[in-house]
Amino acid sequence: MAQASLSRAEFEAALRALAPRYWDRHPFHRRLHAGDCTPGEVRSWVANRWYYQQILARKNAAVIANCPLPDVRRRWLERVTFHDGARDGEGGRADWLVLADAVGLAREELLDERHVARGTRFAVDGYLHFCLHRPWLEAVAAALTELFSPELMAARVLAWRRHYDWIKPEGYAYFENRIPVVRGDAAYTLDLVLTLCRTADEQQAAVRALAFKCDVLGAMLDAIDYQGGVA
Repeated sequence: MAQASLSRAEFEAALRALAPRYWDRHPFHRRLHAGDCTPGEVRSWVANRWYYQQILARKNAAVIANCPLPDVRRRWLERVTFHDGARDGEGGRADWLVLADAVGLAREELLDERHVARGTRFAVDGYLHFCLHRPWLEAVAAALTELFSPELMAARVLAWRRHYDWIKPEGYAYFENRIPVVRGDAAYTLDLVLTLCRTADEQQAAVRALAFKCDVLGAMLDAIDYQGGVA
């Protein structure tokens, strides 16, 4: 006998129940926000997160390529533009380069990825592969870590300003630009998943996809924590 699908409210609750697996509770993140990381560890986080940041436009493009719905493709294209910018020197990638400058990480060292931990590389490559080859709606569901991220980013800016006064103020541009955007993205993504995942199998696949994404982020922090700081 086929399993019954969840109601919309039950399905949303199942997705939100994954919040404890989000990376805000990882010991490294707790140290990062408590002011207990060295400058080298902050630079390591920035360098490793760059590897994640630079695949986001590609994974969003994969959603567009695999999605048969024009209205979704048009809406999702905004995410590609946010990260890549409308032109060179704009967008989330450009803002992350400014963050690297602000924490004292040489741009050459960021771009050649010399500080990217092998665990980070493996996790991020796995996420991109997932979005390229799994059904597009699962890739969309994986992006629902957006539900948990705005508050974390807002807390990060406050904590870093309080504890790491050596970081140049212009470094916060990425987070300040991203927070209002991601709130709207999260609402749209959640409604899309709740509306289009109708069967029990589709709903379970969406929950698994979000759990996978949480594990990708957690694995990155495992690798960063193990690696230590960047000189």
